[in-house]
Amino acid sequence: MTPALGVPVLPAHIAALIDEAQQAERAGHREIARRRYETALYLLRGDHGPAATSILRRIGRTHIDDGHFDAAMDCLVVALATAEALGETVAIAQALNSMGGAHLQRGDLDEAEAMYEHARQVASTGTDAQLRAMISQNLGIIASMRGDFAAALDHYAAGLVTYRTSGMREYIGPVLNNMGLVYTNLDRLDEAQAAYDDAIVHCHQTGDIPHLLLALINSTDLWLARGDIERAAVLCDTVLAHATAVKDERALAETFKHLGIIARVRGDMPEAERRFAAAYEYAMSRDDQLLAAETAREQAELYESMGRNRETLQALTQSHRLFTRLRASQNLADVNRRVERLESRFTVLVMNWAQTIEGKDAYTLGHCERVADYACALARDVGMDEITMFWFRIGALLHDVGKIVVPSEILNKPGPLTAEEREVMQLHAAAGYDLLRDIDFPWDVLPMVRGHHERWAGGGYPDGLAGEAIPLTARIICVADVFDALTSDRPYRKGFSREDALALMTGESGKTFDPDLFARFERLARTTSVLTNAMTTPRAAVRAG
Repeated sequence: MTPALGVPVLPAHIAALIDEAQQAERAGHREIARRRYETALYLLRGDHGPAATSILRRIGRTHIDDGHFDAAMDCLVVALATAEALGETVAIAQALNSMGGAHLQRGDLDEAEAMYEHARQVASTGTDAQLRAMISQNLGIIASMRGDFAAALDHYAAGLVTYRTSGMREYIGPVLNNMGLVYTNLDRLDEAQAAYDDAIVHCHQTGDIPHLLLALINSTDLWLARGDIERAAVLCDTVLAHATAVKDERALAETFKHLGIIARVRGDMPEAERRFAAAYEYAMSRDDQLLAAETAREQAELYESMGRNRETLQALTQSHRLFTRLRASQNLADVNRRVERLESRFTVLVMNWAQTIEGKDAYTLGHCERVADYACALARDVGMDEITMFWFRIGALLHDVGKIVVPSEILNKPGPLTAEEREVMQLHAAAGYDLLRDIDFPWDVLPMVRGHHERWAGGGYPDGLAGEAIPLTARIICVADVFDALTSDRPYRKGFSREDALALMTGESGKTFDPDLFARFERLARTTSVLTNAMTTPRAAVRAG
């Protein structure tokens, strides 16, 4: 009979089962490990409560690694209750620490931190320095995710010293991997690579396949960032072989994302699309929203390079939705930065798309951007908040996207349109709606696209709505759209001055325009510089749509 897991001496057959389970877990065979642990648990007698607590905690950990968070918490709650009944301080702290890990993987940073702090408080009353080092490492992960990299490195360094002096070789690789991530965020890339390389060596020596895969994946990220595609590809092949053998879905998803990037850089767009699709599917099946958001962003880059604007916008929207959800629930500094970068990318993409459509119409260059400027000024006056304003501007920039269906000879006709030509022109509002309706925008931009030619008194298109049945956002765009059309030059007339345009529009207040909105717009036009600045920006003329 031999001791196992730091518990009193167990019968040899149970100790052997636990040893087999640990070996399977280190090799990444978590289902096999669970079966061995569960068999050992079934065979335990009532006087082996500490061993039962330890086994339950280990089963919970395998569920965490597989993304089975509810099953993990079921095991850990029982482990905690058993430890508390036995009065085992170390076991209580270990269970709390593992529960923190479950919350961390699920994305609940606040609850994870609370669990880790509770575990540290309990562990501080004992003499187990190794456990305190593990808890410190986990608090370092929280600090890193929140952008406090100095605190993260302090936590990791303290844990590393304890692991080295205590001979806990199996924990050295994971903490080195975490340090590599912090160095990467600090742009200390040589130190990051050294940490990853050291982590890979330690994980290989201890047979820790899951953490070996993580270190290889993070090293691949680094080589991609440095532009060394061939070295990244070699690492991907290594990860893919290991991850496929142990069916590690998390590692497979990360690797498929990397292979998609590599294929995109190499110009193999069909292969890139397949790899990204597989990565996204794996990420969503594991509820890994961060990886799904990153993959969707990479898909957007692919579609943009292929000139597939609609799919680009769709992928960017999905990435933004996921990143925003993470930002709201986790307070992640890195996610905040990613959302800001993504919103800038979003705006550039939509402006480029609008300019592409305007390029089809010689009279509308700059029209969408000016209308967006005017409409945003009015929307702020109405009281829209800044988060809403981002999506409102996106909708304003896209309001004429349906003109892609209108023949160029109609868009570019130098004189007034015939009745038949006007009917074709009027198709663009509904066409724009149809083009965008399958894109799951976080905020509803579609009414702006479909309804900006409806009239307050009725008789507009495409739905003949009137009054407040017309969405507020569409009513705002209507005012801005007409003002820009009137104040822009045409081949057969000069653009009207601000005063003359407002005078003409006054006659349409209560007919074409919501009278309250027009009154606000008129006041803004006369008392602020926002509209004047937009009007005086040198742009080509526009045709009213």
